[in-house]
Amino acid sequence: MTADAVGFPAADLTQNAFLGGRITLSQPRRGYRAGIDPVLLAASVPARAGDHVLDLGCGAGTALYCLAARVPGLDLTGVERQAAYADLARRNAAAAGLDARIVTGDVAALPAEIRARRFDHVLSNPPYFEAAGRSPAADPGREAGLSEETPLATWVDAAARRTTPGGTVTFIHRAERLPELLEAFAARLGSLELKPLLPRDGRPARLILLRGRKGGRTPFVLHPPLVLHAGEAHVHDGDDYNPAVAAILRDGKPFKFSA
Repeated sequence: MTADAVGFPAADLTQNAFLGGRITLSQPRRGYRAGIDPVLLAASVPARAGDHVLDLGCGAGTALYCLAARVPGLDLTGVERQAAYADLARRNAAAAGLDARIVTGDVAALPAEIRARRFDHVLSNPPYFEAAGRSPAADPGREAGLSEETPLATWVDAAARRTTPGGTVTFIHRAERLPELLEAFAARLGSLELKPLLPRDGRPARLILLRGRKGGRTPFVLHPPLVLHAGEAHVHDGDDYNPAVAAILRDGKPFKFSA
């Protein structure tokens, strides 16, 4: 699939339900498609009605609009480098009846209209993989969503600069990138909280959620891990999410780091 100068043709899109059908978003048939990661990220953001929220690298808007479905009355802004995905995020907002400001721009050089603002919460699901040592995806849009071009520290710096004092920055990322991510967060934010995400009980974490607070002074907290799937292995058709995870993914429940 190739996006034209404006965006993805309707024939190249699928309609996908999130949060048990509370929100339906268009995604490309081929290219970068959202899984559960942005849904878990959105559920973990401690936003309240009236808050200003920024999603850096928003893609088609999955995390931003899942958050909006859970917390009505937010001021929504997204930044996306790929013009076709930014256009899709705007179309998804219109289809969902959401008022969102989606700006086409690079995290490494944010547009002036974003640099002029501060936000109560900044969230991000950056590309997970370093470009070196991996085979690129065939689809350019998917590759851009997976392969890191802008250093992770730059993403964190951009997020911290845009956060109002007392506001939060929340990232989801691969567990193997945690040392680098922690270093970047500790340089710019305080009151760090880490939530490991285990695929199954007894297995190493593959994903982590990390949150920091602008100007925060409380000690670092390593929370107990969340186990995503029940049982030792996948043994039947359909998903096997643990009840707490299913409530987040299907019912739009908040994801609290601590019980």
